[in-house]
Amino acid sequence: MPEPAGDARINTNVPHSARLWNYWLGGKDNFASDRAAGDEIARQLPSIIDLAVADRAFLGRMVRHLVGEQGVRQILDIGTGLPTADNTHQVAQSIAPDARIVYVDNDPLVLVHARALLTSTSAGATEYIEADLNDPEAIIAAAGRTLDFSRPVAVTLLGILHFILDDDAARAVVACLVDALPSGSYLAIAHGCNDINREAADSIVSFWNEHGTPKIVYRSSAEITRFFDGLELLEPGVVSCSRWRPGPGDPDIDVNQYCGVARKP
Repeated sequence: MPEPAGDARINTNVPHSARLWNYWLGGKDNFASDRAAGDEIARQLPSIIDLAVADRAFLGRMVRHLVGEQGVRQILDIGTGLPTADNTHQVAQSIAPDARIVYVDNDPLVLVHARALLTSTSAGATEYIEADLNDPEAIIAAAGRTLDFSRPVAVTLLGILHFILDDDAARAVVACLVDALPSGSYLAIAHGCNDINREAADSIVSFWNEHGTPKIVYRSSAEITRFFDGLELLEPGVVSCSRWRPGPGDPDIDVNQYCGVARKP
């Protein structure tokens, strides 16, 4: 990939999480530093590639369920990442052309590629907001220009909460987002988990925090479940991403990325 111009915040010499995931998913929006870190992490935890694929597959299954079966027509996708195939708006609008999607990220490289996320059916809408998860009030205010918060909204936090290292701060952010949602809304979370492959999981977190940015923390399934306090968890609860309502062709594996979807009563 050619080096992007015009944004001094993009440091191609330090591996970045969004570009790392892009590399694992077979994308081209990454640099030598990202590929080197990605290869080393895959050496320590070979299932990390399965994790990235399972997380992406969960996104598709979750959006199809919420839009196709629960009637959701508004999605606030926080922690967008670099565009790949089957992005949230593409999945949602293939089922409901009038679906409205707002993407949120604070990675300058994602902003460079945001135009790829801003395609929409004429009946629906997509928007991109450059904002930080640590300021959920600002996210809600900006998203309100596209989404109607008097009607149900699905908030997705896939692979982003583990960048908030303090447990209390992470729960406070989630609580603030949920408080802004009307009854009948949904919260979907996918989060790095250290309940399985514990030694390797701890090793790759340490490696990443020494070499990459932003820093991360893996949490246990019990800690991840606490993010859904006060909500109605959909079956099968908080499980490995590969175990959330898998289809016939999905792999029979466990990965260190746990997920859950819950409804606000």
